[in-house]
Amino acid sequence: MNIYVLLKRTFDTEEKITVSSSGAINEEGAEFIINPYDEYGVEEAIQLRDTHGGEVTVVTVGNEDAEKQLRTALAMGADKAVLINIEDDVENGDEFTTSKVLAEYLKDKEVDLIFSGNVAVDGGSGQVGTRVADLLDIPYVTTITEIQVDEDTVHIVRDVEGDSETIETKLPLLVTAQQGLNEPRYPSLPGIMKAKKKPLEELVLDDLDLDEDDVEAKTETIEVNLPPNKGAGRVLEGELNAQVNELVKLLHSEAKVI
Repeated sequence: MNIYVLLKRTFDTEEKITVSSSGAINEEGAEFIINPYDEYGVEEAIQLRDTHGGEVTVVTVGNEDAEKQLRTALAMGADKAVLINIEDDVENGDEFTTSKVLAEYLKDKEVDLIFSGNVAVDGGSGQVGTRVADLLDIPYVTTITEIQVDEDTVHIVRDVEGDSETIETKLPLLVTAQQGLNEPRYPSLPGIMKAKKKPLEELVLDDLDLDEDDVEAKTETIEVNLPPNKGAGRVLEGELNAQVNELVKLLHSEAKVI
């Protein structure tokens, strides 16, 4: 099986994130990781390759800083990595930009299965995977929590708002990984050493016969800000009826939700 995993370099949301006066997120001192939902995709791809044979290639769009996350995926067990560096060509990209670049790279490849994260923990739009599938004109299934491949037939369980749905489909296919699909492995020391020798290809837009106009962003970010600080909670006291009346009054006058 030829399996590709779409990978994104994201902020570690366990770390403190600050926003500068210009509205940009401060990257200095910030910790970057593989987007956790993409990590589920890497793990599942490796398990399927170990069962059915084949090759796992991880692909990212960004700049040379993303090499660290690609090497982490290689240390987990992926076979190859591809960095499509658009830093010198694209000043402000968006989900369309990323999807267009990835689809252009993948269109001539012999693809059986593509994994993408359900969402990225930084932007949270959940668009890239499905956009890529649409551009490649292949079917896709989102928020999967289980996948089994039997030759070219794929059995999938997907999360649907607290319930689950079972789907049977065919390869080639793109799926987006949801939490619960697996437990991603930690790179072992031997895996880290092997990753240093595994191929990591770097491409630019010219290599894909694309120029800046082809991938120009369709959206514009107006402002970035952190969520407002939450105020202290209040405990209502007294008889139940009095508490209910007080709660309704507060929801109307202070919270202004009714």
